[in-house]
Amino acid sequence: MKISRLELISLLLAAAFGAFAAGWFLRGTLSAQPVRVETQNVLALTTAASQPVSAAPEASASPAATPVATGDHLVDLNTATAEELMTLPGIGEKRAADIIADREANGPFRIPEDLTRINGIGEGILEGLLDYVTVS
Repeated sequence: MKISRLELISLLLAAAFGAFAAGWFLRGTLSAQPVRVETQNVLALTTAASQPVSAAPEASASPAATPVATGDHLVDLNTATAEELMTLPGIGEKRAADIIADREANGPFRIPEDLTRINGIGEGILEGLLDYVTVS
């Protein structure tokens, strides 16, 4: 029995499609599990391992009137009052009010990095706050 050239090409294409389909369905069985990142644990390990750096409070507040939060006592962004928020470095009365207003308007903060949605809090201020804040 002789196979024509067209039949041979059809058989080769069918075999290639079969190999592709088998690889498609088996692709997940040999791959590694995805990496899971837990920011809360990383934050706890970071604050326990390093000494917190005390930053100067805002220029409008005097150093004696505004205690700076310590790494031992983290301020919860979702439950803190304005007075507790003002103990954070770089957070004054206006920013504390903005944090509370944003929390009430948009719901609780999921991660500390959500603070960047507040007008006036950028990456620089956030970097100084990460050792002092948590979310529940």
